[in-house]
Amino acid sequence: MELTGSRVIAADRMTVWDHLNDPDTLRESIPGCQDLSGSAEDGFAATVTQKIGPVKATFRGTVTLSDVVAGESYRIAGEGSGGVAGFARGAARVRLTEVPEGTELTYEVEAHVGGKIAQLGARLINGAARKMADQFFDNFQAHVEKPGDAA
Repeated sequence: MELTGSRVIAADRMTVWDHLNDPDTLRESIPGCQDLSGSAEDGFAATVTQKIGPVKATFRGTVTLSDVVAGESYRIAGEGSGGVAGFARGAARVRLTEVPEGTELTYEVEAHVGGKIAQLGARLINGAARKMADQFFDNFQAHVEKPGDAA
């Protein structure tokens, strides 16, 4: 499945960049995230619980950053296993552009699922993925724009 989108965040580009690399911001932004540890340089380990249709699973996996152009863009890739529920893996290209209102964050995501989750059907999975992406960026934007907050 593929998802694309963008958000304008009322903050300068380096502030948004710092938050994109901050484990505390990411932990608060990822829907269902129970734990996120590590660093942007070495990669992150994550535990996320999600419910898609009738299937609820806890995924444990890794997240790595590559093709990093500081303050401008990176590729973020992750994969996780949810036991009998299946697996999820994907990657996103994230770009930041200065705009009069602050910073435009643009993303292109490609994701794959397998196992029991994949049996739910593309329509349900795509809807859940879009909802999770929207939740992440709603949470991320609220965290970055919170008065007096810095990464």
